[in-house]
Amino acid sequence: MKSSSQDQSLSESRELDRSFDPLTGNPPSKPLKKSLKQRFLKLLPCYHSDSTPSINQRSISDEAELSTVCFRPQGLDRLVQQTRFSKKELQVLYRGFKNECPSGVVNEETFKRIYSQFFPQGDSSMYAHFLFEAFDTHNNGSVSFEDFAVSLSILLRGSITDKLHWAFNLYDLNKDGCITREEMTDIMFSIYDMMGRCTYPNIKASAPKEHVDSFFQKMDSNSDGVVTIEEFLDTCQKDENIMRSMHMFDDVI
Repeated sequence: MKSSSQDQSLSESRELDRSFDPLTGNPPSKPLKKSLKQRFLKLLPCYHSDSTPSINQRSISDEAELSTVCFRPQGLDRLVQQTRFSKKELQVLYRGFKNECPSGVVNEETFKRIYSQFFPQGDSSMYAHFLFEAFDTHNNGSVSFEDFAVSLSILLRGSITDKLHWAFNLYDLNKDGCITREEMTDIMFSIYDMMGRCTYPNIKASAPKEHVDSFFQKMDSNSDGVVTIEEFLDTCQKDENIMRSMHMFDDVI
């Protein structure tokens, strides 16, 4: 049973990464979006394009093999209920990631190494650490296929509220239900480290602190020094820049 569960897991963290930051108010540049979208499409043959075959073009025997090898039926059915993906989409996702990562899971070091390829000009290790913890929903030091599929479903097809809850969980580093100034400072410094010194225009050394101050001025409506999920949702839903970033991947699949 244990080995079967492990065989249902996945890794390819290039597709796990969510490099946009809803709280910065600055959507990523178009080249980054294009790069991320291309990486998604590479592993999503269900996306219809001239260069990517659809699921319907795959043979029946190929799909039967996927059902047998990749999933126990109850596991696949459960994921259909937990996500907004169909059975066929889940099979294709699993197949693609399994091909990329034969072990079927990704640990933090591997995640950091692959994620760093997105930001060669900076140090992405700390932000990748925070991101990994958001995907590692079972707190076991690895991201499984189930972890990935659930989060990917939220980020691609979830409601605005679902996406904001996921983002809040990312920034709530100790998972105590609120974001502190210290947590937001760690997040902001990790983002600016990841962006590197070779950005244009150049980033001021004071920028992370200024961003934290701006965040709390916006979000901490009762000025108690922490941001709750209620404050977070209320403020984000009124901010056009944040709402725009929430729709970044709507057209991926």
